[in-house]
Amino acid sequence: MARLDDGRVMTPRARFGGAPIHAMLVPFPIVCLIGALLADIAYVKSGGVVQWANFAEWLLLFGVATALPAALFGLIDFLGNPPQNRPRIGWWHMGLNVTSTLLALLNNFVHARDGWTGIVPVGITLSALTVILLAISGHLGGKLAYLHVARSRP
Repeated sequence: MARLDDGRVMTPRARFGGAPIHAMLVPFPIVCLIGALLADIAYVKSGGVVQWANFAEWLLLFGVATALPAALFGLIDFLGNPPQNRPRIGWWHMGLNVTSTLLALLNNFVHARDGWTGIVPVGITLSALTVILLAISGHLGGKLAYLHVARSRP
């Protein structure tokens, strides 16, 4: 397998006060999508208290809605660098984030079904897969930020 840390260095292009905007926005979808999984688990454990299903639906919606601007600024940062400065790990990070966002969108439609059938087994499985992909992508994003991003002043 090819090494992901190929020594390339890139500079964030979309910044506010010197900090990358992408890094400021990514916590919102992460928290929402993890919260959706926790709400799904609470729904199953509570014997089907409908409010947990409602929470999961809203968290999925907000997770996708907040992932879109985070993705836009991440794309600006990544594609704003010359191709020779784009590390391979960035492509993996982007691909996993796109996949997890699409899974969350699909999951929101699955959750829109009626009650138990919207969560068990497909909805909770999609929530778990989304969180697993986010964890892997987050690890890669951390490596990207600490190994490949040039530290520069605004």
